[in-house]
Amino acid sequence: QVQLVESGGGLVQTGGSLRLSCAASGRTFSSYAMGWFRQAPGKEREFVAAIHWRGISTSYADFVKGRFSISRVNTKNMLYLQMNSLKPEDTALYYCGCTTVFPDTNPGAYEYWGQGTQVTVSS
Repeated sequence: QVQLVESGGGLVQTGGSLRLSCAASGRTFSSYAMGWFRQAPGKEREFVAAIHWRGISTSYADFVKGRFSISRVNTKNMLYLQMNSLKPEDTALYYCGCTTVFPDTNPGAYEYWGQGTQVTVSS
């Protein structure tokens, strides 16, 4: 079993940056591909980015390409999402999750989730 805890969210102005972190417990972190998803009020959870279990490949939603960057450090059981050039439409609760399939944009394929961290971008 894997437990995930996100952090790093907050309030930022349009054009600003945030770095989200996801701390994983358990010795199997490096066996999982990892992903970031987000969910705004009244909307479904949507794919943001994913990374291969060894970090050799990444996948992004079109709306974050060139602005967000996903990375991981397996020796520290850590996953990151660097978010630049933030827009008000990026406002959402951001979740990290783990899956055995890469890349997978379907939240139903993810086995474990964190509790989420709120990102709010003001205009």
